[in-house]
This record gives sequence, structure tokens and C-alpha cells, in this order.
Amino acid sequence: RTVEDAAILLTALAGPDTRDAATAAGARRAVDFTTFLDRDGLRGARIGVAREKFAGYSDRTDKLLDAALDAMRQAGATIVDPANIATARTLDADELDILMYEFKADLNAYLAELTNSRVRTLADVIAFNREHATEEMPYFGQEIMERSQKKGSLQSAEYRRMLARGKRRAGTEGIDATMKAHRLDAIVAPTQGPPSLIDLVNGDPSGGGYFTSPAAIAGYPHVTVPMGFVFGLPVGISFVGGAWSEPTLLKLAYAYEQATKHRRPPAFAATASLSA
Repeated sequence: RTVEDAAILLTALAGPDTRDAATAAGARRAVDFTTFLDRDGLRGARIGVAREKFAGYSDRTDKLLDAALDAMRQAGATIVDPANIATARTLDADELDILMYEFKADLNAYLAELTNSRVRTLADVIAFNREHATEEMPYFGQEIMERSQKKGSLQSAEYRRMLARGKRRAGTEGIDATMKAHRLDAIVAPTQGPPSLIDLVNGDPSGGGYFTSPAAIAGYPHVTVPMGFVFGLPVGISFVGGAWSEPTLLKLAYAYEQATKHRRPPAFAATASLSA
């Protein structure tokens, strides 16, 4: 619900997982992350704004972003606008393929450990859905799962090449290069546009932006906080930084959250509001 909640949860979760080599360095980074929460945490910070690709697709979202930047200035931050990520438009080139490789591998690993299920692989899931298509797929198919099933293992040369290229573009050449060039403590942008409304005819339309991608691809931390509402639908602002920058991001996000207090509890409304 809050940045404090996120810090508490991260404190419990942080550390190495013997089944995941990417977490090996986490042992020395596991601390009480709530100690970094600081209402005055934006004072003196340098915040860059990644506008290219991540803003400019929605006037209403852009107005919320401009108001968020004003709030940060008032809290003592220096705003560097724009501080675009040079590689932003190349980041998504391989991501669906990478997702499909990893989806197959991880789902197979999970299902193989089940003790009371006849469904033990992605192939089994696909077969089950086909056999029960009327109940399981009345509106949409399973094209992504079928494409995933055709992918090879995580040891394949294609997968390893795409993974390395994505991490380099998003990390070293992307977030890291931008932060170094502008001497930033963090980069911000709208997390994405307002959430999609369910549409059984066309599928869920894109809300635009998706500033979730750079940090996810690089393997870097990312904190999203409420930025406001469009037609009653929540819009977030994301704070992104380099590797192991969780303490800084939590401090900045907490200070912004406390200065603005945009969060409203979910209303589970039947549809969007008619007023912006």
C-alpha cells in the first residue's frame, strides 16, 4: 500500500537464493530498508526525466508528470529535464522472445515439483486447454504459450545472446550511461498510462509508456508510487536507478509519497469515472 510497506517487504525478502545465481551478491546487501525512509529525502537530489518513449503519449498523464516534478522541486530536488535514455527505443526488440524462453523453462520447473497434479509441463497445460477449449478459452487463445513451447532451453545460443544484448542496452548503455552523464540520483517517468479497461473484442489496449521495462531488463531496482488519477484510474510515477540503488530509490520515493499523498484505496468500480 505504501513505500513503507515495500521497504518492510523488501527487508524480509532480500538475500541470496541458492536456486538463483543472480541473487548471490545479495547477502551483503540485505539490511533493514525501512531505515532509509526519509520525509526530507528529495532535498539536494538530482532527478532526471526520461521523456523520450515514456512520456508524450497522453496529455493527461503528462500533466500529472509535470505536477509531480513541481512537487519534487518544492521538496528540494534539482530536476534535469529531459534526461532521456539513449537506448530506450531499442530495449523491447528481444523481450518477448526472452520472456517466452524463460516462461517455458520456469513453468516447467515449477510444475515438475508439484506432487498432486497430472499437469507437469507447459505442453501439458496447452493440451489441457485444447481439450477443454470451451471452458478455458471462450474469449482468447493461447498463442503465447504455444510459441513459448517451441523455444529451446536457457542454454541456447540465441537466448544467451539476446539476454546479454538486452542487459547491455538497458544497463551499461542505458540507465548507467544516463545517470553518469547527468550526475543523477534517479531517473523518473510515468510508470505507464492509466490501466487498460477489459475489452473482450480487441483485448486490453496499451496504456502507453511502460517505464517498467528498462530496470526490469537491466535487473536494476524500480519503485513506483501513485502520481494521480485519470478518469478515476490510477497512474504511477517510477523511480529507477542503477544496480543496488534500493536505499536511494526508497528514500526518494518515500519523500515524494509523503509530500503528495496521492494514494486512494482501491474502489473496485464497475467502470471508469466520467470525469478526468
